Amino acid sequence: MRRLYNLLVRLAAPVAFGVVLARGFRDRGYWQGLRERFGFGSRLQSQPSIWLHAVSLGEVSAAAPIVRELLARYPQIPIVVTTATPTGRARALGLFGDRVDVRFLPYDLPGAVQRFLDRVMPTQAIIMETELWPNLYRECARRALPLLLASARLSAKSVSRYRRFGNLFSGLFSPNVLIGAQTSMDARRFEQIGADPARIQVVGNVKFDVDVGANVIEQGLMLRQRNIGVRPVWAAGSTHEGEDEQVLDAHARVCAQHAIALLILAPRHPQRFAAVAALLERGAWRYVRRSAGVPVPPDVQVLLLDTVGELLAFYGAADLAFVGGSLVPVGGHNLLEPAALKLPVLTGPSDFNGPEIAAMLVESGAARRVGNAVELAAAVSELLADSLERQRIGAIARRAVEINRGSAQRLVKLIEAQSANALPVPPASPASPNP
Repeated sequence: MRRLYNLLVRLAAPVAFGVVLARGFRDRGYWQGLRERFGFGSRLQSQPSIWLHAVSLGEVSAAAPIVRELLARYPQIPIVVTTATPTGRARALGLFGDRVDVRFLPYDLPGAVQRFLDRVMPTQAIIMETELWPNLYRECARRALPLLLASARLSAKSVSRYRRFGNLFSGLFSPNVLIGAQTSMDARRFEQIGADPARIQVVGNVKFDVDVGANVIEQGLMLRQRNIGVRPVWAAGSTHEGEDEQVLDAHARVCAQHAIALLILAPRHPQRFAAVAALLERGAWRYVRRSAGVPVPPDVQVLLLDTVGELLAFYGAADLAFVGGSLVPVGGHNLLEPAALKLPVLTGPSDFNGPEIAAMLVESGAARRVGNAVELAAAVSELLADSLERQRIGAIARRAVEINRGSAQRLVKLIEAQSANALPVPPASPASPNP
């Protein structure tokens, strides 16, 4: 099985690289760090590093509390953050700047993996959620490199898929691998694909540690004052193809009751910005693009958020938020960011990326489910008309986030225990990020 896997990876890597080159004609971010995808790139000049991998934008955002905690505890150790997408890379650079070394994770080719590890010299590896790459894990085991799966999750569908491949994946969980599972159900599913129960701990979901301090709230208020003005505002974040149309249908219905309402529409992927702008043109919507950098005139109906890294601030500029990827079968995106900003949250029925979070928010009254454009419009219109109800729901949402915090610190403790002989003793009272 291993030989077959390596053959398939060698055949697939040139195809994947060709796709990256082709996408670069639409998004030049794909042409950054091309050599890194084969394990090349600069060598760290100083001491060995702590390496964290977060596959894309959402995982990078979720990893932020862990990275900040590590920067505070170990300012003398280089932190390397890898990702697989240009949006993830841009998000990491936006969050951490030059405090971390940001690069792409190489394809799972034996030689590429070895070159990458030789260059970044990690003493600890941290992989967010679930990225199971046989050659990468095998090389980490060969080097006795401690590897932590952080905030790890596994769906029932994934269990069936991994089990079909026999020992290719069950053999990944060598003694150097520790799993920090989100829930007890995730822990059981990792056991089902070969992980040692003694090497699994339930630590919760690090997304609850989302950092939305007063500066983000203030930034949102300033954006609203300077760019939007006094009018009802709702945001639709991380939308996908087939979902934008439903959101705009809902907004047309909202505008029938709230004539001056503004929709902040934020597509999930930058390569779709132009397509969504064309959709607005075809629908004869009055809109402006955020990238134009101009205030929103009073007669504009839609602000197209065609920038990366500003969604959180624009959630802060809204009265309520719909989180996309949920009216189409994508599995939903991060409901906790608007919840942490004390916003009522709306979500569709597709939630397999985080069913526990969605269920908890809905059951507590912090979020509402909507099944289509008509239900979305009704919920938005109702909430825009009732500021006291928005405040009540927003307070519940914020509290739901606060009482579930702490996963980042639990994960850092696991890292310190796993790498006790490689990491220096941190200061007695390390600086912690703002809650």
